[in-house]
Amino acid sequence: MAQPSSHVTAPLKDELDIVIPTIRNLDFLEQWRPFFQPYHLIIVQDGDPSKNILVPDGFDCELYNRNDVNRVLGPKSSCISFKDSACRCFGFLVSKKKYIFTIDDDCFVGKDPSGKEINALAQHIQNLLTPSTPFFFNTLYDPFREGVDFVRGYPFSLRGGVPTAISHGLWLNIPDYDAPTQLVKPLERNTRYVDAVLTIPKGTLFPMCGMNLAFDRELIGPAMYFGLMGDGQPIGRYDDMWAGWCAKNSTAISCANSHLIDKIEETETLFNVCGFQVICDHLSLGVKTGLPYIWHSKASNPFVNLKKEYKGIYWQEDIIPFFQSVVLPKDCTTVQQCYLELSKLVKEKLSPVDPYFNKLGHAMVTWIEAWDLLNSPAQEPAAPVDGVKQN
Repeated sequence: MAQPSSHVTAPLKDELDIVIPTIRNLDFLEQWRPFFQPYHLIIVQDGDPSKNILVPDGFDCELYNRNDVNRVLGPKSSCISFKDSACRCFGFLVSKKKYIFTIDDDCFVGKDPSGKEINALAQHIQNLLTPSTPFFFNTLYDPFREGVDFVRGYPFSLRGGVPTAISHGLWLNIPDYDAPTQLVKPLERNTRYVDAVLTIPKGTLFPMCGMNLAFDRELIGPAMYFGLMGDGQPIGRYDDMWAGWCAKNSTAISCANSHLIDKIEETETLFNVCGFQVICDHLSLGVKTGLPYIWHSKASNPFVNLKKEYKGIYWQEDIIPFFQSVVLPKDCTTVQQCYLELSKLVKEKLSPVDPYFNKLGHAMVTWIEAWDLLNSPAQEPAAPVDGVKQN
């Protein structure tokens, strides 16, 4: 295990929650202690709520189990997946902070090629606090990193960028592969460290992984629903990808801004596009991917994964074209409005693929109702009962 640095700064200490889904004791936090200890942790316990989950001493944390989910949400608890990492969404609901960082309990501190420990949280925060540039690709990648700028030929009217909603980190050691790839490459390990951050371009979907992920909860939180997966559902291991596909589309018109609209009109001929799709592209929030890396310590069982994934492997051939064709109405100006509209389209367009998508579409509506219930201005934080709070 990497030895912690003696001095670590804690940016946004009072504005960020760390959300961790788990079924086991959280010994892995010991390695993260110098980086995570200044922050508030929300632990979402999956599986049997009578099982005691041990958290190392000294962390400011709240631990919620399934009984807490049922108590806080009542009938709306049906939208929170069971026996699946998608249960982490409950942590997104009860948080009152502006930013969320979520990580899995088999992820540890990585090292860069010089041997220096990677402060993944600090890099995510840097990504979120600097603009994204989804509308014109910068060949030096993220122009807001130190020592980098926009290259010659980059339009000055677009250099202000847009707010970054999601920061997607990567993995050393065990890659995030699906079951078929795991089966044909059982010994493959990622040792390649790429010192780069880039914005995912407009109109491009991506397979989002939830094990090393941060987002601006105020900008995109209602769209970060990891779906209805796991126990009792015909599919698993597509929870984070579902959230990524929805968020990349939902954000398209979630932050109407007259200044950006003016820029759209000014640059319409530059991009040789017209109509409402222009507004969708130009009002997107940004998504960055690349740094930071974490050390993913163990590969899940590919045969177990295949049982969870196999329908998703078939369905994604219909899901991806669906998301590529989504155009949301111009009068949807909030993330909630966009997401509810998207839920209608899911039920309408994907239910012919399988009745599960009708159920998922209803769960998406329930999720938004739960979000609004717990995030009204007068709402008090949800305290754990069966779980514990430590300081």
